[in-house]
Amino acid sequence: MATLPFSATCTPSKHSVSRSILRSSFIDFKCRGRRSKLFIVRTPRLSYSRSNLSVKNVASDQKQQLEESNAEQASLDTFVPDSATIASSIKYHAEFTPSFSPEDFEPSKAFYATAESVRDMLIINWNATYNYYEKLNAKQAYYLSMEFLQGRALLNAIEDVAREEPDAALGNGGLGRLASCFLDSLATLNYPAWGYGLRYKYGLFKQHITKDGQEEVAESWLEMGSPWEIARNDVSYPVKFHGEVISEPDGSKNWVGGENVIAVAYDVPIPGYKTETTINLRLWSTKVAPEEFDLRAFNAGDHARAYAAIKNAEKICYILYPGDESIEGKTLRLKQQYTLCSASLQDIIARYEKRSGEPVNWKKFPDKVAVQMNDTHPTLCIPELIRILMDVKGLSWKEAWHITQRTVAYTNHTVLPEALEKWSLELMQELLPRHIQIVRMINEELIHTIIAEYGTNDLTLLHQKLKQMRILDNIELPESVVKLLNIPEESYAVEPVKDADITDEEIQTADEENQSEEQDTEEKIEITFEPDPTQPKLVRMANLCVAGGHAVNGVAAIHSEIVKNEVFNDFYELWPEKFQNKTNGVTPRRWIRFCNPVLSRIITKWTGTEEWVTNTEQLAILRKFADNEDLQSEWREAKRRNKIKVASFIKEKTGYIVSPDAMFDVQVKRIHEYKRQLLNIMGIVYRYKKMKEMNPEERKASFVPRVCIFGGKAFATYVQAKRIVKFITDVGATINHDQDIGDLLKVVFVPDYNVSVAEVLISGSELSQHISTAGMEASGTSNMKFAMNGCILIGTLDGANVEIREEVGEENFFLLGARAHEIAGLRKERAEGKFVPDPRFEEVKEYVRSGVFGLYNYEDLMGSLEGNEGYGRGDYFLVGKDFPSYIECQEKVDEAYRDQKKWTKMSILNAAGSYKFSSDRTIHEYARDIWRIDPAVLP
Repeated sequence: MATLPFSATCTPSKHSVSRSILRSSFIDFKCRGRRSKLFIVRTPRLSYSRSNLSVKNVASDQKQQLEESNAEQASLDTFVPDSATIASSIKYHAEFTPSFSPEDFEPSKAFYATAESVRDMLIINWNATYNYYEKLNAKQAYYLSMEFLQGRALLNAIEDVAREEPDAALGNGGLGRLASCFLDSLATLNYPAWGYGLRYKYGLFKQHITKDGQEEVAESWLEMGSPWEIARNDVSYPVKFHGEVISEPDGSKNWVGGENVIAVAYDVPIPGYKTETTINLRLWSTKVAPEEFDLRAFNAGDHARAYAAIKNAEKICYILYPGDESIEGKTLRLKQQYTLCSASLQDIIARYEKRSGEPVNWKKFPDKVAVQMNDTHPTLCIPELIRILMDVKGLSWKEAWHITQRTVAYTNHTVLPEALEKWSLELMQELLPRHIQIVRMINEELIHTIIAEYGTNDLTLLHQKLKQMRILDNIELPESVVKLLNIPEESYAVEPVKDADITDEEIQTADEENQSEEQDTEEKIEITFEPDPTQPKLVRMANLCVAGGHAVNGVAAIHSEIVKNEVFNDFYELWPEKFQNKTNGVTPRRWIRFCNPVLSRIITKWTGTEEWVTNTEQLAILRKFADNEDLQSEWREAKRRNKIKVASFIKEKTGYIVSPDAMFDVQVKRIHEYKRQLLNIMGIVYRYKKMKEMNPEERKASFVPRVCIFGGKAFATYVQAKRIVKFITDVGATINHDQDIGDLLKVVFVPDYNVSVAEVLISGSELSQHISTAGMEASGTSNMKFAMNGCILIGTLDGANVEIREEVGEENFFLLGARAHEIAGLRKERAEGKFVPDPRFEEVKEYVRSGVFGLYNYEDLMGSLEGNEGYGRGDYFLVGKDFPSYIECQEKVDEAYRDQKKWTKMSILNAAGSYKFSSDRTIHEYARDIWRIDPAVLP
């Protein structure tokens, strides 16, 4: 969220107020047993007026409509809050908003009262933005995502008041944080757009680190309510599951019976930076109608039966990504995805109808609406939009299909074909029977398109294309296709039959004439279109996204090339115009301006402008001063101040005391084998072992002091990832209590990593690790945040690392490991038993097995790095292969850090070269190339 329009502090004794502030108001409250004051300081003007609306980026007919509207609205007043107004509002909410008892004004109450007063002012701009868009009737973009990792919203409140705000638990990692950065940029750049998501009651989970490793408990972010959200009880839509589809006499379809829930809207205003535009994040919660409560059963004592429907509805929005090992878990996940898609599309269509008037011209729907699917989770948007257009609005199949294809676009976030989302046909048939009918129609349409492109002469080629591209996998071919291919009805198998007059010897002779004499004759492979009864029948969601949308984009240059050449190569050959690259970005408002105010002031001073906050190209000016001793001195001092904050934070969260004089080496992200936290901690074990083999003087001469910081959550059912967390914490417990090592090496795992934790760690980091197996990270966004804050990266040529290295300079990036194009060959080499591990790698594994880090049995973890193949073995992520390169690269890091002048220059050049990675640039590209929307600036 962008910076909100006021500042506050509850500890004025620690924080001086700028002399430029002439007047301020304050509220007394008790803070940790002492009297304190909440200061409300004079702020930039927050105002709006609907009089004399200026018109920008609109068509001439729309201008005329707005001019007429201007005359009607000319008498409306402008709202300009000042410090006294804000203080009065806070006092009002503290006394009359019934969130807390009317006792001492504790920090929690101070936060809620303050947040609610700010929210009230945001609603004014939110309403103005909404009304302006309605009158403008411009094309709008709608961003659908299962995650929005917002972080704290009261950005300018500090100390105890701010810490009372919990992070909104609506996301897990980069996917959700990207969505939130996009909303910030959309609002700041004045694009007409909304976000849609789910209002998870418990989010993902709160992570506790114990002696047994990671433990998960329910997140309590909504326990006291959220002061930012606005319940829209008048905005609700029915969502149906199960039931049956009835064919009416006129040929239309009617989905009846089953389970009915209601999706209710909760709105969160998203303000832009230095603009009055305030867009909306609409989150859906689920409930049932009161009549679904079985009063008779309740009175009869069968209480579980009485509220079964209520619990079934509510649990849809309990947890982000519920475990899907069971059929119940799978069903719940699919319910979540459909709820997001159905409620959002019903809302989008209702708003379109309201703006359009009567009669509604559905052909213009794609000219007014752009729907972006953030990964495959919202894929059901495609059949749901077709269902509404056909079954509710009465359009034909062809009309609905054409409208949907022009409306929907898909962002891909994975390079792993096996990770592309697939659903059981049987489960989807049971839960969403009408949608399976529509998916079958789309699948049939796609198959006919493939046949029209490649013909039926080469059945081998056609079979290969259908195998890769069909939406319904391992399903019988549609009847129309069977007839077209002239396949015998009793069998879909197509087996080439030899001519009875041609002998095997003659066949071999003919082959030898066309090929080398050494080449043996191969048996002709049976081509079959018949389903395999031993394999599951699946719905391939990514294929549905590509077929059903007009644009497919990757999120980094290397990723987009892999998408075109590997993941969706067959689709790319068919529709090359659909595929694009949109390299991710992050908002500089939160990730420099707010989280690193000390560095922000330095950047403003040396660039000579604060425009870099909204135009990051200004950061490149820093390159001119990279060798300037004054800038370097200020830069180092800013970093040290931030490191002191990190050290204090670590002590508070873990109890460990670390030295701010050591290098702060950070890897914070979701715990996953491909992200290779295991490579990092194995490198630390090697470093520790070498230290233990030296005397104190040798250690000091050989190693730069380091604090190695980890953070991130392992998914609750991901056993191997949780083993890695346990291993990191065990290594840390041993090293941190080793008096021989002291401050030369510390290992810290920060629990419950979230946006607020990231804001502290990123600003104080010096080296950041982005060491995923090459070709497996789509983009990454934390690498961008670290670079913006002058942190130097160590990493593979993967995801956005490739582009970051190009922008900051190869000499300012520590590169290691195999390249993406080498990975398949290296895995093949491993499977063939040809891999020879580095002796240092074997040494580390044996050291771990010796029990030096405790009694826990790490055989399963170490064993995953051994063998040639098999589940959980064979070192699929090439930790062993890249280990020597990693160790040698870390030696170069030590060498560079010893020369602080050189290191500081590298740090400055990283920040200067990060300008490309603003989400503002990314959003401009989406708006121009995919959504085709224009800014609409409130006058």
